[in-house]
Amino acid sequence: MSSLLTFTWVISALIATGYSLSCTMCVSMAGTSCTGTSITCPAGGVCMSGYTVSRLGGIEGTKMFIRGCESQSQCGMSGSFTIPDGTTKTGSSCCTTDNCTPPIPTLPADNNVKNGLTCRTCSSANSNWCYTPDTMQCTGDEKMCFFQSTKISGSSSLTTALRGCATQSICNISSQSSSSGGTTVDVKTSCTNGSNGLYPGYFFPAVVALMLIKLVLIQS
Repeated sequence: MSSLLTFTWVISALIATGYSLSCTMCVSMAGTSCTGTSITCPAGGVCMSGYTVSRLGGIEGTKMFIRGCESQSQCGMSGSFTIPDGTTKTGSSCCTTDNCTPPIPTLPADNNVKNGLTCRTCSSANSNWCYTPDTMQCTGDEKMCFFQSTKISGSSSLTTALRGCATQSICNISSQSSSSGGTTVDVKTSCTNGSNGLYPGYFFPAVVALMLIKLVLIQS
């Protein structure tokens, strides 16, 4: 489940106006640094570092550190989401000169104090939908119930679904979708504050799966 939690952070956010920077693109599954190829960002993009840590049953599991291009609006974001099997925390940081090195992103602090919100919960590693009567009590700043589906299609394929508790920052990120090398990645999230009405949001893009695809293409 730890790998499923990490793999949901898969989509790259890019904007289309302004000056194009050159930024390092790389992925590391250990530590908080990596080196790689310099690429030219789409116009308006900035250089970003993203750091994601998943925990399973309170034990630290998968880590992923990435560098690449990102939209300015996604900079300085931190957030988390939790399902009964584990928690994923993520953060981003940016800089705005050619091939600069962003600072190490800050992750949300641990907070196990119940905040009064109860959310439905479920997970699926082979479907873009899940729903069960199971519930969980949210803690800390995770004051939103979320449903998130990920679909990767093309040369690589994966479909996942999750329900649980999330921070508001997870729900605030706008819609994103991207394609590279014949593979398309779509990640969608709906959030609610516990009432019946859902409103759409989309998951934080950590340029993970798509960056891995691009790295393979560059090296081939």
